[in-house]
Amino acid sequence: MWLWFHKLGSPKYFWTISARLIPWIGGLSAVLIAVSLYLGLFVAPPDYQQGESYRIMFIHVPSAWNSMFIYVVMAVSAAIGLIWKMKVADSVASASAVIGASFTFLTLVTGSLWGKPMWGTWWVWDARLTSELILLFLYLGFIALQASIEDRQKASRASAVLAIVGVINVPIIYYSVIWWNTLHQPPSLTTGASMIDKSMLLPLLLMAVAFKLFYLTVLLIRTRCEVLERERNSSWVQELARAAEQNLAPTLTGSRAE
Repeated sequence: MWLWFHKLGSPKYFWTISARLIPWIGGLSAVLIAVSLYLGLFVAPPDYQQGESYRIMFIHVPSAWNSMFIYVVMAVSAAIGLIWKMKVADSVASASAVIGASFTFLTLVTGSLWGKPMWGTWWVWDARLTSELILLFLYLGFIALQASIEDRQKASRASAVLAIVGVINVPIIYYSVIWWNTLHQPPSLTTGASMIDKSMLLPLLLMAVAFKLFYLTVLLIRTRCEVLERERNSSWVQELARAAEQNLAPTLTGSRAE
């Protein structure tokens, strides 16, 4: 386990293994998203109270779960990079920020679209909504802090501190509907029996898995770009560049001859 973890921390090893994983994870994600949408939009029955409008749940809820999950991944990766100086961990944290901010924004937008017919308003300063908005600001602050500092190492250290401190907001988001009397509905999934019918629960859980795999796919792609940028002066990246030039040269020669 530790040997694999140590190898994964090597930028060159990560570059090699991620290239093999991306097509498989991305393909599985696409299949699960398609299946989940079909089951959620066409197979699951209308809700007895909310009618057809509840179907936005199949996007909103997995997005909300992902927004919190990605922040935890970002904070843990940033902490690993801060403590153990792992370059790939810093790259993972940096790559996760934009993806997490996108899912958080999607959560807020779909929540507003769902809230208008249910609550009669697009937005209220509800505990759950406000803490989710704070999460978006934390993501944006992490991105802005990294962009404002030219030195990559200093930027990683500063943004890591912000990510670690901000992780306290994640349990606040999750438990806000339990701790306070909020307009937002309480959790539909509990540690006991679920309040959701199986015909609705299955596409919801499938979409949650699909969104996790989609995040992992985009994360690997973005982290590969981050690794190349950070390691551009290393020998193995130079070898990749020379190999790419050699593979491209015959193509360019052939096009000029034509």
